[in-house]
Amino acid sequence: MDTPSYKASPKEVFLHLLGVITLYASAISFLVLLFQYVNLYFPDLLQSGYYSSRSAYSSIRYAISTLIVVFPVYILTERALRKRYRENISLRSARIRKWLVYFTLFVAGLVGMGDLITLIFNLLGGELTIRFLLKVFSVFFVSGSVFAYYILDMKRNPGEK
Repeated sequence: MDTPSYKASPKEVFLHLLGVITLYASAISFLVLLFQYVNLYFPDLLQSGYYSSRSAYSSIRYAISTLIVVFPVYILTERALRKRYRENISLRSARIRKWLVYFTLFVAGLVGMGDLITLIFNLLGGELTIRFLLKVFSVFFVSGSVFAYYILDMKRNPGEK
């Protein structure tokens, strides 16, 4: 039987929104970082040149800068939420938390499906390169990791850490 929904305070709404936004920003920045390293180590011969490598290095700097700022905020926000969950178990059933977690699962699932569709489409077209496969694996790894983390989190008992 479901537990009754907990009415979250503005502080809890802020923490949940901050957690989801920083998660998305971290995941996107990490993917940009992976993609740009793939671009540098497996260059497209038709597009290689000074400007493409300069753009890749610029994107790498921006992704690293974003991760340095945003990912620690995500970790601290998640830690604060976990502490609040331990203090008040009913907070795990807050509607804002459920909505954001299920939305994140929805987005991660869609990204994973889109990634597989792209892989199959290119496989059927005979256009598989190491560069493409590494990018597909990167997207699948990041979206799969987010999906797995939140699925396990939803299945976790309220009293667990």
